[in-house]
Amino acid sequence: MDTGQMADRLTSWIRDKVTRAGCQGTVLGLSGGIDSAVTAVLCKRALPDTTLAVLMPCYSDPQDREHALALAHKFSIPTQEVVLDSVYDSLAGALPDFEAESRAGLPSKPNIKVRLRMLTLYYFANQLGYMVVGSSNRSELATAYFTKYGDGGVDIMPLGNLVKRQVKALAAFLGVPQDIIAKPPSAGLWPGQTDEAELGLSYTEIDDYLSGGQATKEVRESVEARRAAGQHKRQPPPVPDF
Repeated sequence: MDTGQMADRLTSWIRDKVTRAGCQGTVLGLSGGIDSAVTAVLCKRALPDTTLAVLMPCYSDPQDREHALALAHKFSIPTQEVVLDSVYDSLAGALPDFEAESRAGLPSKPNIKVRLRMLTLYYFANQLGYMVVGSSNRSELATAYFTKYGDGGVDIMPLGNLVKRQVKALAAFLGVPQDIIAKPPSAGLWPGQTDEAELGLSYTEIDDYLSGGQATKEVRESVEARRAAGQHKRQPPPVPDF
């Protein structure tokens, strides 16, 4: 399937999922990154009059906001902005700090930002009768590089079967600004944070392995370890079978 066909099929898929659910439109977080940009443009194509992009800065890089607004302006996508700095401060300040002894030494408070964004999107969805659209791609889902009940807490994921290089090809086809396509992928959780540095893998390595099994032993083991450790993120909560 070529990129144009993929764009058309994803556009139809989004429209079908929304209408079958009895929803009126789509709402998504617009971060200034490539995945949310592609998702926003696809939603706009699918439902031109009922797509809303929400900017939710939380101590974020100002350039991300600039990129998000530029994308929205180019494609005439309506936006709302909800600044989450003070909300994050209030909640993070009320919580005990276990960072020194947290599991595997991983920081937990940055994930508060992601879950606050999920809450914000569902507020708009409930008010408008819209469906929350996520922007996670296959490379992120396979490595469990998303926050449970954060950016993983959505109704549909149009990019969920596309590896990162396919998302880039789709972005170029759709006319996403080159500044967004070329910037290093980042969840924006702290200054200077990038996906690849946090993963310890490049998206090229991940994509090669997921697409055709081509990988070094180290890459293969790393991806599979992440896939296994994050299995619970990709499934609904288990219930007893009795």
